[in-house]
Amino acid sequence: MRDLDFGLKGKMAVVTGGANGIGFATAGLLAAHGASVCIFDLERENPQNAARQIGATAYSADVTDRESLDAAFRAAGTPDILIANAGMTIEAEFCDQTTEQWNRILSVNLSGAFHSMQSAARLMRERRSGAIVLTASTNSYDGEARLAAYNASKAGLLGLVHTAANELGPFQIRVNAVCPGLIRTRLTKDHFTNPETLRNYFQHIPLGRGGDPEEVAQASVFLASDLASYITGATLFVDGGQMASKFGTWTTDTAEFQDGRWRLR
Repeated sequence: MRDLDFGLKGKMAVVTGGANGIGFATAGLLAAHGASVCIFDLERENPQNAARQIGATAYSADVTDRESLDAAFRAAGTPDILIANAGMTIEAEFCDQTTEQWNRILSVNLSGAFHSMQSAARLMRERRSGAIVLTASTNSYDGEARLAAYNASKAGLLGLVHTAANELGPFQIRVNAVCPGLIRTRLTKDHFTNPETLRNYFQHIPLGRGGDPEEVAQASVFLASDLASYITGATLFVDGGQMASKFGTWTTDTAEFQDGRWRLR
């Protein structure tokens, strides 16, 4: 069978929050398939070093600062692809979440995605083509405790996906989202270093394990590629089946938890 052509050669892709985690994995995979990649990230995240590792270009940009973001787009040029990935979280009990925490999380996760999308779309519509992929979350749909602001911000991204897909479709700009579950990144390292937490959490994931950034990157790159040319306004779960499992999949009657994942006996 011939190799699939993702149609990325010669295209320019911008990845916000691209210096680490899912963003870096996505930037690397886009570059590996022939795209010219620009990483947008905060200077403290050292996007220049990340870019050197994958043959990309880096620009210091803060998605909460529209002037900073627009300056980065002016320097990078008109993108064919935008991966709006920049995000953050702060855990807090619902009644203890501060206004400052709430505002910061929504500023990065939701407003930052809007500004990134709008900046890119204004450029893309002039050439009547483009693909935008947002990094949403399974938390776009559920109410995980201690994550009120994060959950609200990720739910809001789905509103942006649907609205932007509707309005930008006539310009042949596609807008989709990936919804990762628990992925091994810097933001989730505390979960992955606690075996008992993983045992209980993964009991509700049909594949019995967490995910890796590369697995989310593969979904994002697919949605950004020509292989998804008739897909817009869609969300793709990358969660090991978590959202399909209401009461849990794994029990000690038939399986055991070893090496950070559930396995059948």
